[in-house]
Amino acid sequence: MTTLMTHAAWTLVATFALSFVYELYRATIKAGTSRHDSMHVFVTQGIPFYVLAGLVITVLFTGAEWAAWIGLIVSIVLILVSIFYYNPRMMLERKPGLIDWFEDLVYTGLLFVAAALLVYAVLGKSLF
Repeated sequence: MTTLMTHAAWTLVATFALSFVYELYRATIKAGTSRHDSMHVFVTQGIPFYVLAGLVITVLFTGAEWAAWIGLIVSIVLILVSIFYYNPRMMLERKPGLIDWFEDLVYTGLLFVAAALLVYAVLGKSLF
């Protein structure tokens, strides 16, 4: 079970590293494109979000039995937010281009990968 959580944790590291770089890009290079694209929003909303994500990832790396549940719940909630809030609202306000769609698809896809790994961990299954 610990191996699955470790893989899920590394998947989430990649997910949130991508998201961090993208949101920093939107806050600097694309600043002012929408109400979501500013350093103020990045600092007040983005940074606390990444701190929370870092805590979840850290807990997964500890291998605690309950950590898989926390990671799974967070992953599922973020998938739902991505599909039902971010895409229909924020993404369209941002006047998306190729970079925006790429980041969105990869981010959500990585969340699905992490969630799948954590479902196996919660069920006590192995991939081998």
